[in-house]
Amino acid sequence: MSIINEVPAQYIAAGAGTAIPPLPAVIIEPLVRDALREDLGRAGDLTTDAIVPVAARTRMRLVARQEGVLAGLDLARLAFQLMDPAVQMLVRREDGARLAPGDEIAVLEGPARAILSAERTALNFLCHLSGVASATASIADAIRGYGTRVSCTRKTMPGLRAIQKYAVRVGGGSNHRYGLDDAVLIKDNHIAVAGSVGAAILRARAGVGHLVRIELEVDTLAQLEEGLDLGIDAVLLDNMPVDMLREAVRIVAGRAVTEASGRITPASAPAVAQTGVNLIAVGWLTHSAPVLDIGLDADHA
Repeated sequence: MSIINEVPAQYIAAGAGTAIPPLPAVIIEPLVRDALREDLGRAGDLTTDAIVPVAARTRMRLVARQEGVLAGLDLARLAFQLMDPAVQMLVRREDGARLAPGDEIAVLEGPARAILSAERTALNFLCHLSGVASATASIADAIRGYGTRVSCTRKTMPGLRAIQKYAVRVGGGSNHRYGLDDAVLIKDNHIAVAGSVGAAILRARAGVGHLVRIELEVDTLAQLEEGLDLGIDAVLLDNMPVDMLREAVRIVAGRAVTEASGRITPASAPAVAQTGVNLIAVGWLTHSAPVLDIGLDADHA
């Protein structure tokens, strides 16, 4: 029997395939510009400039090579158009689309030099972010029906946090903190320095504003009960076996948002969700997700 949990609205994300608001250009443009600048180096694209005439035009297709969830199309489009605004992209699949091998994602038409020089930068963003979205969807699909959400962490690649967290949303996941200034998350080392769970919570409560939520990471039920007595908003149940997770959820009894973590995979996620936790936190979605294979093919039609 499925267990349906009540999750506060701010933790709920749309499922994969549901439209997610795009990131503003002011966020993604510096990333794409820097990536192009890194690739072009000091002298530009020596290969393309030597082989392809200035006036040459081409038509190419972005095509999926494997199943997955598409994410990062705006960054790919921007890579081509920053090389030359004359490049046109006709989109066949939007971010969030479920892809099958051979699916046409978009058609590019315009100056051949620009398209070829931007190809790798565009694909780097598109394949990586689609990989993050696909990994997220693999867990979201595995726990569908339990009322539990999959969430990312701060284990993101430097400089890419905004776009990686966007890809998690596209894949049907929720975002945890964006940074250290979003909320309080009291971890084991904070407790060690403070001297106790209670001391850490009381200091945190006194040191932040009334709108800041406080989450406590625990690895024992005793820590959990101590934190609940002091009125935490959320609890991160770290590396607990399934039986202990189930008992922790029973103890919490709706008094705080419950979040499980600890090397959770699509195979193990259903058992975790069955305990009744509200959220499953997964770090590898952003730091180790495999890329989704997408290619740029010449259109010979």
